[in-house]
Amino acid sequence: MTAGARVSSRGVFDRTDSPCVAVCSTLYDDVCRGCGRTAMEVANWVFLEDHEKHEIWQRITAQGYPRRKG
Repeated sequence: MTAGARVSSRGVFDRTDSPCVAVCSTLYDDVCRGCGRTAMEVANWVFLEDHEKHEIWQRITAQGYPRRKG
């Protein structure tokens, strides 16, 4: 586990953790096929506030992300 990663009481990562599933396509796509984030969201993830990360998580999970297969 990375430093600073938080685990909920159910053993699941918090929604402030990165949704990256190592299926990156932001070099070629506006939206990553693996996690559903835009290239700007990926690049700036570490600088976002928790509430911004939660908003992104809500959007990408509603869209069926993150996905292991792009």
